[in-house]
Amino acid sequence: MPVICLYFHVHQPLRISRYSLFDIGKNSNYFDDSANKFYLERVSRKCYLPTNKLLLNLIEKYGEEFKFCFSITGVFLEQLEEHFPEVVESFQKLVDTGNVELFDETYYHSLAYLISKKEFIHQVKMHSKKFKEVFGVKPKIFRNTEAMYSNEIAKTVSEMHFKGIVAEGLSNVLGWRSPNFIYKAKDSKIKVLLRNFELSDDIAFRFSSREWKEWPLTADKYASWLSSARGHCINLFMDYETFGEHQWESTGIFNFLKHLPKEVLKQKNLEFATASEIISVFPDVGEFDVPYTSSWADVDRDLSAWLENEMQQHAFNEIKFLEEKILSSRNPKLISDWRKLQISDHFYYMCTKWFADGDVHKYFNPYDSPYESFLNYSNVLSDLKNRIR
Repeated sequence: MPVICLYFHVHQPLRISRYSLFDIGKNSNYFDDSANKFYLERVSRKCYLPTNKLLLNLIEKYGEEFKFCFSITGVFLEQLEEHFPEVVESFQKLVDTGNVELFDETYYHSLAYLISKKEFIHQVKMHSKKFKEVFGVKPKIFRNTEAMYSNEIAKTVSEMHFKGIVAEGLSNVLGWRSPNFIYKAKDSKIKVLLRNFELSDDIAFRFSSREWKEWPLTADKYASWLSSARGHCINLFMDYETFGEHQWESTGIFNFLKHLPKEVLKQKNLEFATASEIISVFPDVGEFDVPYTSSWADVDRDLSAWLENEMQQHAFNEIKFLEEKILSSRNPKLISDWRKLQISDHFYYMCTKWFADGDVHKYFNPYDSPYESFLNYSNVLSDLKNRIR
């Protein structure tokens, strides 16, 4: 009898202002407050507020039978607290029902683990502290930025006393095995929850595609697919902005979500569960061995969305190289800016390769080209270095 684990990731980055050579040494306000507020208002109106309201109604209707999981970045919560506190309150109402589990992650949705293990641990602790302040909870499950995962990452997260970690259900690693089971990370005891990317992407990316042979996707059809799947758990992990932003209201996405619990619960062999419930009930069936760093980003499911080309690599190496000098400065504003410049989206905007999920992210991109993004970021880095000196 497979159980369904719904998990939504919630994040909005801090976009960098247009920053020219003439700003270096004169302006250390790097982030575009106006643009960030604009995007946040739009997505709050189209996604966060209506989807939170819908999910709260579903919890009130189905009670303990309907539950799901969130991870919410610290940098996103900061922006909401400043501009749209009512959205924070709507998330708090959901968590207060007891039907919602929260996952920890890096505070800035950053590439912190690739900077250093020390920086990674610090940002995770920052995130845990923020969740305690805002929601009054301490998560047991960890999800790294874009589900970045490796044996080393899993071991580090296990040493931080998390019980489970999220990873992509990589076909090249699993082979004949299914993602619909719990696995144990290699070299540590932590349990691994694998995303079923085919069923997840049916909602996240293919839902509104009229070229897709399964269009239109209805809740009853989708529930029948879940019911026929084999395994212990079906992990449906996706960006929360799927609802109302990536898939607009006109596509029928809210109607689909509204009817999904009813159709799932009509199937006698299905029920909803949180990630912690799943790892406490089901044993691991084998080892998940990933010696390199994987992710759930685009078709390659590796680090190439952020670190494939020379621009991305140069920008990342520059920000990484500054770690010791920045931290030794003990300047809170300098350290904060350096961490905000680690946000993965900055490197994503420099990506030049084609990838499958590009269309749903492009309208969040404030740049006309990857090269413009790189030059803007490089100018900011030049000013950051001047501030250190």
